[in-house]
Amino acid sequence: MKTIYRLLPQVLVCCCITATLLTLTSCDSYLDELPDNRTELTSEKKIQSLLTSAYLTNDPLFVGEFMSDNVDSYGTSNPNSNRFVDQVYNWEDVTESDNQSPQLFWEDCYIRIATANKALDAIREMGGYQTSQQLSEAWSEALLCRAYAHFMLVNLFGQAYNKQTSQQDLGVVYMTKSADNLTDNPQRWTVAEVYEQIDKDIQEALPLVGTNYAVPKYHFNQKAAYAFAARFYLYYEQWDKAIDYATRCLGSEPSGMLRDWAYMATMTQEYAAITQHYIDASLNANLLLLTSYSYMGLVFGPYRYLSRYSHGKYLATHEDGEAVNIWGGAPLYQEMSTYSATNLDKTIFWKLPYLFEYYDAVAGTGWYRTVYPAFTADEALLNRAEAYTLLGQYDKAAADLTTWMQNFVQTTMVLTPDQIVEFYNSADYSYSDERGIESTIKKHLHPKFDIGQEGDMKEAMLQCVLGFRRIETLQTGMRWYDVKRYGIEIIRRVIDEKGVPETVTDVLKQDDPRRAVQIPLRARAAGVEPNPR
Repeated sequence: MKTIYRLLPQVLVCCCITATLLTLTSCDSYLDELPDNRTELTSEKKIQSLLTSAYLTNDPLFVGEFMSDNVDSYGTSNPNSNRFVDQVYNWEDVTESDNQSPQLFWEDCYIRIATANKALDAIREMGGYQTSQQLSEAWSEALLCRAYAHFMLVNLFGQAYNKQTSQQDLGVVYMTKSADNLTDNPQRWTVAEVYEQIDKDIQEALPLVGTNYAVPKYHFNQKAAYAFAARFYLYYEQWDKAIDYATRCLGSEPSGMLRDWAYMATMTQEYAAITQHYIDASLNANLLLLTSYSYMGLVFGPYRYLSRYSHGKYLATHEDGEAVNIWGGAPLYQEMSTYSATNLDKTIFWKLPYLFEYYDAVAGTGWYRTVYPAFTADEALLNRAEAYTLLGQYDKAAADLTTWMQNFVQTTMVLTPDQIVEFYNSADYSYSDERGIESTIKKHLHPKFDIGQEGDMKEAMLQCVLGFRRIETLQTGMRWYDVKRYGIEIIRRVIDEKGVPETVTDVLKQDDPRRAVQIPLRARAAGVEPNPR
């Protein structure tokens, strides 16, 4: 059962915010159209309909974003927090209940996995997926939903995959049958074993991906499936496969697949308009859209809610969106929005919408919701650039980085590997000051795979890839997985009333066990082994 939150007007009050930003009537259509029609269905269509319930409805976005280096603390003098957020930000084992909690995400993943397995069992009982085109496509969708849920689970609750330690690192329980039960079999697979099974599911699913969805962007359509495969094989350290699947996703003209930031700059610059456009299912950039019980749109919108921890001006101007970057003084097509007042320091891109689904309209109670792109063409392009870099194909990587940059920034600059090396080698590393507290656009990288020495072309190119992807995925939780994969050490610090770093409160080292989120309490009570601490 989902927690019901009372929507209190005072949590939404923020200076410089007009009342029009608080109206959600135009957003309701996104929630209304997600489920497919389930009436008067054939047996095959019943399976297809069941699979609309195999997609995640709780997300790891909040946990990923607030555990990463994309937020700073503004101190206990800022009252806009709660115990759950405090625990997530401070890399503590979460004990508090919340719709964004690891507990509910864990449970939701296994519910969706059970749904996918139920569909697979039903297809077997009907004679197998070879029986019809509809069953073949449903088989593929079920496998992809099962693989994706396990992929998200293992990357949140396990350490990042690597060839050195993943044969021993604790992963999650991989459920392959609808009758599976965590209580009956709580033994965790290793990270390597989980990845091996995801690989099998993806390879079996990809040749069978369907094309005849009524609302294709809310299903694993072909491009979304290729984008998933590209991300998976990038994380799996199989760079050739990551390039192959990203290329299949992007086609011969990647620029036509990317988000049209230039057009967004011409739109009415209102939060609701921009965020609803960002998740528009008609956009080529949005490959798979998911709806979630989430207040990401509230936290990273023009509101004070939970603003003790925030992506503020210091982060923006020193590390990402507004920092001095390789494109020089060229402006972004879509500038960041800044909100500054007492107990408020927020510099953000408008991305995910804040939606509210009423449980009781009279009482004003219900659930926070959002819609988010689980996969985008822009991310797939940067994933390919990373894979090219890791294979030493620097000219191809630079070409992809140029494509992303020219789409995001008002510039005609063409990047070369030598330019990238010169620029990033001229920048200091973050935390290199005496206090270990000040930021730049690059951090020391400590992955388990070889990237050469600091200052080498490969390392500098990766700094560029990671920096671009950090900007591209701000406020979606994805930065956390780069922090894990690259062993990036990050700090916890308090920003003072002048907007500059004051004190360091904690450091997350490259092999810190807290990089794997603790197994939820109820799962541990059922016998699932906890992560080491």
